Amino acid sequence: MPTTPPAIVRAPKHFSMIRGFHLADVFTLGNAACGVGVVFLAMAYVASHSVAQFLWAAALAPAAFVFDVFDGRIARWRQTQSALGRELDSLADVISFGVAPAALAFAAGLDGGWDCVILIYFVGCGVSRLARYNVTAEALSAGADKVKYFEGTPIPTSVVLVAVLAWAAWQGRIGDALWGGEWMLGPWALHPLALLFALSGTLMISKTLRIPKL
Repeated sequence: MPTTPPAIVRAPKHFSMIRGFHLADVFTLGNAACGVGVVFLAMAYVASHSVAQFLWAAALAPAAFVFDVFDGRIARWRQTQSALGRELDSLADVISFGVAPAALAFAAGLDGGWDCVILIYFVGCGVSRLARYNVTAEALSAGADKVKYFEGTPIPTSVVLVAVLAWAAWQGRIGDALWGGEWMLGPWALHPLALLFALSGTLMISKTLRIPKL
């Protein structure tokens, strides 16, 4: 018996992702690209132990920060804020200011068992911070065109941690020569430098710390 060919389902035009992009979103993708570059160069450093590759990786963090600053300003200038742009921004920030600093820290020698627990905690705090921001941004903006203050430190503040790692690499104090040395706590090793990541993560998820948004 003849059968009716299945109907071809076409996605609505508004599902075209490229058409939905604005200039600000291109800057957001530049932010994400820098974060991925940090991860790749961190892995390259582990294989080659070339300090130049480590420093190039660290240099991409402030580049990601510049992209992150400009995407918001361009969106407000062109009045093109959108839900897509907000989600893109959060995903890019997770890569550039969460995963990338943690990968660079691991490459620098924060690879003990407790170090890894702290780095995972740091990334988890960053993800939670961004999720909370997304669901509270409208309330915090109070009808204005942007949020007036942050609850907890913004995740891009992790560029400070990357700067510390870059300075340590410049001084030859990564790997076995990490500042603070190594402590054995039970079955795993802890490098005290990793505690900076624990502090950063904790400040990000704080609800009592309020920072005005410039």
